[in-house]
Amino acid sequence: MRIAFLTAPEGVEQIELTDPWQAAKDAGHEPVLVSTKSGEIQAFNHLDKADTFPVDEVVGEVSAGSFGGLVLPGGVANPDFLRMDEKAVAFVRDFFERGRPVAAICHAPWTLVEADVVRGRVLTSWPSLQTDLRNAGGTWVDEQVKICDHGTNKLVTSRKPDDLKAFCEAYLDVFAQEAA
Repeated sequence: MRIAFLTAPEGVEQIELTDPWQAAKDAGHEPVLVSTKSGEIQAFNHLDKADTFPVDEVVGEVSAGSFGGLVLPGGVANPDFLRMDEKAVAFVRDFFERGRPVAAICHAPWTLVEADVVRGRVLTSWPSLQTDLRNAGGTWVDEQVKICDHGTNKLVTSRKPDDLKAFCEAYLDVFAQEAA
């Protein structure tokens, strides 16, 4: 399965990109780095610059239809940049409209709020997002991983880097079910 990993040009939490990416590769999937600009993205370890990663595809030049699922890594700045980009928001919304599975961790659900795909869903995130998610019509829970199927697709969410092992297992299981 081709899996889109959507990030802004900077601000993604590195481990929230690299751990799910490696898990996808290890499971035999093809992870594809999608961003709002070509070139490289700058990852962060919290507030400190970390590594850079080459962009494979650019939002606006690629469709959700060419992917089996979407992973949204967190980082505080990453989803805030993405939610200000109309093409990135439309790309995310397209996965929900097509019924394709989506996985989001930490602050990434901010982009889901902007795409207006949270209403009626049950999800988790970094705790500071809970009011935003409730205001967008979602139900926030404080759980390591939440899998929600109350909508057009399955949505897998997690709270923080400490949840990455469970997040990777859950999203890969859900994506595999959807591909079958």
